[in-house]
Amino acid sequence: MKVELKMRKSADVLIRMQPSSNYSLLFPKTIDWDKFIAYRPDMPFSDEVIEFLNALSGTLMKDRMSRLYPDIITFAYFCRKANLLKIKVKYVCNGELRLGRGVLFHIAPSNVPINFGYSLVAGLLAGNVNIVRVSSKQFPQVNLIIKHLHELMDGGLYDEVLNRIALVRYDRTSDASAYFSSVANVRIIWGGDATIQTIRQNALPARSFDVCFADRYSIAAIRLEVIINASDAEMKKLAEAFYNDTYLFDQNACSAPHIIFWVNRNVNSADGKENSVAVAKTKFWTAVHEYVSAKYQLQAVMSVDKLTAFYRQAACMDIKAEKMPDNVVVRSELKNVPSNIDEFRCACGYFSEKTIASLDEIAPIVTVKYQTLGYYGFDRSELVDFVRKNRVLGLDRIVPIGETTAFAFTWDGYNLIDTFTRIPSVL
Repeated sequence: MKVELKMRKSADVLIRMQPSSNYSLLFPKTIDWDKFIAYRPDMPFSDEVIEFLNALSGTLMKDRMSRLYPDIITFAYFCRKANLLKIKVKYVCNGELRLGRGVLFHIAPSNVPINFGYSLVAGLLAGNVNIVRVSSKQFPQVNLIIKHLHELMDGGLYDEVLNRIALVRYDRTSDASAYFSSVANVRIIWGGDATIQTIRQNALPARSFDVCFADRYSIAAIRLEVIINASDAEMKKLAEAFYNDTYLFDQNACSAPHIIFWVNRNVNSADGKENSVAVAKTKFWTAVHEYVSAKYQLQAVMSVDKLTAFYRQAACMDIKAEKMPDNVVVRSELKNVPSNIDEFRCACGYFSEKTIASLDEIAPIVTVKYQTLGYYGFDRSELVDFVRKNRVLGLDRIVPIGETTAFAFTWDGYNLIDTFTRIPSVL
């Protein structure tokens, strides 16, 4: 059976449509949408939600299948009660009256399997009921989490929280987004610019709003002398951290670095400055290549894509190919960094590089398109000074290499708990 979607406006008032059946309901098994959207919002970080997430964490940790997916383990670890209580201290003010906004409609990205889970957790902890459209692509990580949600529902201990969750899947031909938008107090869109524009064609109620996490571009900065002085153990740890930031999601995550800036300040070497740069780069990329070669399966089509990306970049700017043992890691040295460098990206281990004297040289190219700066070898005070001095338009996240994909409730410049809640004023 298919229920057609009907929506009209009367005097600019949105008339809520009837739900469509051209989607797959992944969780729960059945749903009464009228009852679901009538849920009353909760206070942030309620005990019931924290206990439920802790239970979900425990079941995921015990499942042997979880060990096959590092992102599942990371997600489960994030959902532990001890971690959530630690986060609560940062995001909840004692005595403050705050409630969730109501119905959150999440559109998860297609390129990061576990993102839907973090978006859902943010919505739950903010006190909301959540409709989550997961990626139309099939990911085993998604199926694993859904399996455990059903098992917890069957257990009957967390129904009050589980009744705040609806997970759906549908493709671009479906009109289901129109219905879910019509009942949403907040619509959260994770995706590229085209996806956001498409979703925004579906009307929201007058008091509702969008929170958009658009396609972004990310970079990394590494202090040269720190690499030169690093031990073998430190280099292996750094290589693993860099792998997690880049290859773990095929460099498709918005937070994955695409340019590596080598900050060459106060390098003391008997071999001279230029040779020190070469030594540091060789040391870093050798460690990265060894780690990636042991962990990563490069698809043949991506080898062709990387070669094509290099030729395209070479046709548009002055670059030089850096030698590597194979194309598991592809590097291009930039003579200058063009303002549109974010248009010349490739996935699965394609990196541009530039040696600079200070972080300040990065500032001129940073636009609102820039999301994350991963760093190694810098003090926090240096990074704070860099932002304050240059008043950069972008770079909403500045984190150590190894943590660029680590989820936090402050993301892309938004405090998600604040954004997903409201403050009733009582005088």
